[in-house]
Amino acid sequence: MKYIVLLFCIATFAFIARAGVFYFGTPGEPQRQVVIEVRPGQSFNAVATELYKSNIITSFFEFKVLAKLTGYTTKVKTGEYAFNGAMTPMSVLRMLASGISISYPITFPEGLNSFEMADMVETSGLGTSQEFLNTIKDPELIRQLLGEELSSLEGYLFPETYKLTKFEGVRALVIAMVRNFLKVYEELAPLRPDSNFTRHQWVILASIIEKETGFEKEREVISSVFHNRLKKNMRLQTDPTVIYGKWVQTNRPVKNIRKVDLQTKNRYNTYAFRGLPYGPIANPGRNALKAAFQPADTEFLYFVSRNNGTSKFSETLKEHNQAVRKYQLDQSNRRGKSWRDLSQ
Repeated sequence: MKYIVLLFCIATFAFIARAGVFYFGTPGEPQRQVVIEVRPGQSFNAVATELYKSNIITSFFEFKVLAKLTGYTTKVKTGEYAFNGAMTPMSVLRMLASGISISYPITFPEGLNSFEMADMVETSGLGTSQEFLNTIKDPELIRQLLGEELSSLEGYLFPETYKLTKFEGVRALVIAMVRNFLKVYEELAPLRPDSNFTRHQWVILASIIEKETGFEKEREVISSVFHNRLKKNMRLQTDPTVIYGKWVQTNRPVKNIRKVDLQTKNRYNTYAFRGLPYGPIANPGRNALKAAFQPADTEFLYFVSRNNGTSKFSETLKEHNQAVRKYQLDQSNRRGKSWRDLSQ
């Protein structure tokens, strides 16, 4: 009998020792990295099998027993997880239950339109360009996020760096971008002057200011030009609106416009009508929104590029025409000039 007891004690001790070794783990190779995907609806057994095949765990059976005893078989979350060879089985389980999936950053510069953003999304591998464009035109999503009946979320896709996991998708990105915009807009809202402008009109104006700004320090002055022209019921006559309207019509990138484009009527061509265009032509950042709310105090009605990122501002058409002849028609003032030489 005493031999049976002794054998039982030895077996129990061996089991506890083995369990302890498995629980706490024996450090392996930290430099060996393995990425495991947990797909929606995937079973715990399937995940454990992948971990075993990748040598992240040394025993499928013991790993499953440990997960069962600790309640982790039902806690595994969908995601893409990075493991290394030195992780203990318990730390592997905690990782699977954490939901802390690998995230991929994507940075949208200020002033991009939705077409350009869509191309970036596809290049990054987070979704297709068409999926992005379809999502920002989803009427239900637009109502959900903005409470308005708009044709697109253009203008509300706030430029920033976003981190998304493989399983979050384009819709999650768009929602994050719009919510970020709303947060910034509300922070700046107290700066808005007394005006009959709706939020959408402010966004349209900010998008034009964003596209016309080459030199950061001129942003508020450029804003003042558009405010002054709107007050006088003048046409805004800004090229970026024409470029965007043509892009929408052709669904192709547009870099340059011709005289005929200025004469072609569409709802974005601010040479063809007075007031703001149909909608935003880009996605403005914080500074452009702020400049729309707080323009500089000037009498300027015109500006023309100096070909180096800065602009020449004028109060009268006569002064403006002189500036156009000097900076645009005189080739000697254009040759070799670049905004890249500008020190901001």
